[in-house]
Amino acid sequence: MTAMANPIPARNVWEETAVPAPPLAPLVNDGVAEVLVVGGGYLGLTAALHLAEAGTDAILLDAEAPGWGASGRNGGQIIPGLKYDPGELEAMFGPEVGARIGRFAGATADAVFGLVERHGLACEARRTAWVQALHAEAALERARRRADDWQRRGAPVELLDRAGVAAIAGTDIYRGAFVDRRAGALQPLSYARELARVALAHGARLHAGQRVTALERQGLGWTATTAQGRRIRAQRVIVATNAYSDRLVPGLAPSVVAANSLQIATAPIPPALRPTLLPGGEVLSDTRRIIRYWRLDGEGRLLLGGRGPYREPGPEADWAHIVRDLRKLFPALAGIPVTHRWGGRVAIHPDYMPRLHRPEPGLTVAIGCQGRGIGLQTAMGIELARLDRDPRAEPILPVTPIRPIPFHAFKALGVTATITLYRALDRLGIG
Repeated sequence: MTAMANPIPARNVWEETAVPAPPLAPLVNDGVAEVLVVGGGYLGLTAALHLAEAGTDAILLDAEAPGWGASGRNGGQIIPGLKYDPGELEAMFGPEVGARIGRFAGATADAVFGLVERHGLACEARRTAWVQALHAEAALERARRRADDWQRRGAPVELLDRAGVAAIAGTDIYRGAFVDRRAGALQPLSYARELARVALAHGARLHAGQRVTALERQGLGWTATTAQGRRIRAQRVIVATNAYSDRLVPGLAPSVVAANSLQIATAPIPPALRPTLLPGGEVLSDTRRIIRYWRLDGEGRLLLGGRGPYREPGPEADWAHIVRDLRKLFPALAGIPVTHRWGGRVAIHPDYMPRLHRPEPGLTVAIGCQGRGIGLQTAMGIELARLDRDPRAEPILPVTPIRPIPFHAFKALGVTATITLYRALDRLGIG
């Protein structure tokens, strides 16, 4: 593929606009803690914060820095719920457990805004509608059922017709939209850094550049060893590595598809054009198999994202399909340059359900953000801290064994072929 006429710098817009990262003390000695948290994304940071608030001595280690992974690279869309609606969850898990999971999923955005308000987090958080644009008749039928299901439970959701979604999306290609007004938006890297700041303020110990390479159960507790040779002894361990999981917990990394989600950002859109595109500050994603999603940031840039190659992205050409989508969806923006490109990995299970694992006593793993990580991982962090305080409490999610995906070593070929097929079906408008 030939190079693009106007090269797009490999720059992450969130890194350029985020609040400063809080200073973290280096880990220079071995240590002891009640709870060790491995991973400094939303899940680990929220768990560490709530553990510290409850008076638990918690230490968090991250191989890079808080927010380095998907927590600092996502689209900043706070989307409540799961792939499955409340009625579907009750059919899958039974009326009691399914209803509990449905209530939890429906309140994940509330968990984010509750933390923002309680701690005064400087992350540009705002309530706004999530618009799920419907690309085919089959998607429209599913959205009608979804709206009915949530409305029966009092949720502020609705359906829009073709004209209604066109007035919001800035394009007329969609047949309608499902709208959820429990949603919102924020600056995702600022949110991670602010969670780190308040976790530190409440007594949690956070250390960057400390990859945990081994976990060993010793007596009633655990010993973690870092790549630098530091050893942390803890009574309990929470693993919160999601799409950046490695061999630390056997079978964990091959239990998910760590898919790449790539994004581009334009220069700020001229004020005259802004009323035609997400005029209420909405966030949007569509129902195509190879999903597209977009929003405006605080400076009026259009941020557009979609799936990338399964391998680690690198060449500028890996973002070419997203640039093509931009020009096709929004011809009025033809003169607006694309100024940033970046990406990160998302942990997805084949059934799009998050998982809670307890493979050994004192070891807890939560994994699977399913593309809704801001709300879901925040709420799961709160849940993990609750379960640590009361080990006899009933978990919201059922505890399941770690199950690697069959033939996981060959999934790169399968994912690449599937993406090619799905893009063809999306072009044909097949739901």
